[in-house]
Amino acid sequence: MDNFVVITGCSGSGKSTLVGELQRRGFNIVEEPGRRIVAQQLPDGGRALPWIDLAAFAEEAIKLATEDLERMAAKQEWVFFDRGLNDAASAYAVAAGDEGPLDRLIKKHRYHPRIFALEPWPEIYVQNAERRHGIEQAMEEYDRLASLYPRLGYEWIIVPKLPVDARVDFILQVLST
Repeated sequence: MDNFVVITGCSGSGKSTLVGELQRRGFNIVEEPGRRIVAQQLPDGGRALPWIDLAAFAEEAIKLATEDLERMAAKQEWVFFDRGLNDAASAYAVAAGDEGPLDRLIKKHRYHPRIFALEPWPEIYVQNAERRHGIEQAMEEYDRLASLYPRLGYEWIIVPKLPVDARVDFILQVLST
């Protein structure tokens, strides 16, 4: 869907903050599936967590991301996704060593051709109970996604390291061209 815009990139680089600012400005947003899964699984002692069972976590993320796409299908205006189905399918491919789901999903579900990526930003990176991996793993994830999206036919656009309002302005300016 050409109105479905993915914000992706390195963990801890400000994606959720950026998406929150888009929501504050009145845009439709979809929160990151992984964050929702962790928030649900952690208090319940669940096992579908990336540091316990990455494959189960990724399967759940694929399910949520697919439901998000279906839930937003009727929207005609911009919808901004904090990560998306391709990110979840990529995590599954890493965990399971199987790119089959990735290939099937990307052919069925497409996003806007421009993907907005937030680069690693060590100065703002924070580990916590919900983000247990270090910056090195986050940078590896970024590199994986930076090679994935162009291979899938998307244009990888790096969002400059600016204050959040300027980052949002940058994305909206690029989308208007």
